[in-house]
Amino acid sequence: MKIAIPVVLVSFLLAACAGEARYNPLADYDEVGATTILDAPRPAPGSYAPEHRFVVSRGKYLVELLGCGACHTDGALEGAPNPDMALAGSHIGIAYSNPLGDDRPGIVYPPNITPDVETGIGDWSDQQISDALRAGIGRHGQRRIAVMPWQGYAKLDDEDTAAIVSYLRSIEPVHHRVPGEVAPGQKAKAPFVYLGIYRSRQAE
Repeated sequence: MKIAIPVVLVSFLLAACAGEARYNPLADYDEVGATTILDAPRPAPGSYAPEHRFVVSRGKYLVELLGCGACHTDGALEGAPNPDMALAGSHIGIAYSNPLGDDRPGIVYPPNITPDVETGIGDWSDQQISDALRAGIGRHGQRRIAVMPWQGYAKLDDEDTAAIVSYLRSIEPVHHRVPGEVAPGQKAKAPFVYLGIYRSRQAE
């Protein structure tokens, strides 16, 4: 009479005998709690005409509602937002390739969206800002911006989009250059987090 031993049990026993450690893909990472609700900075005094007060105020409300600061504020991705760097970009990146399979994933560092000319959106056109917001298209129209949640903003109407643009132009410019994008396979020189969502394959 033959005794049937489950394959899983055999694999476990072999691994135990060989002294193999169980693979943990998160061994080199710390769990952090991202900050998801942030106050948007106040418009700079004299940055807009009095008759545009309602439009700018609505833009500020929408930026807070859409959670722009949660990615674009330095430190927010790890739960320690720097209020002096609100919307000025993050030196902590977001990985966009498979965290379980790539030890050197592709990484995007959320950019500076204050009106600083050198490091922010100060010399972007209204249309370029609108395209980035509603379609995830980069400034030069070459491709979608990785990890930008533009699908959630795609149905913003022209009035709301214009309000956001007006608000972003009204805040104080902050000079802050974020690290450049890291392509998959390259080594990152700045910290990053994983925010991806993965679905399991169906059993065959």
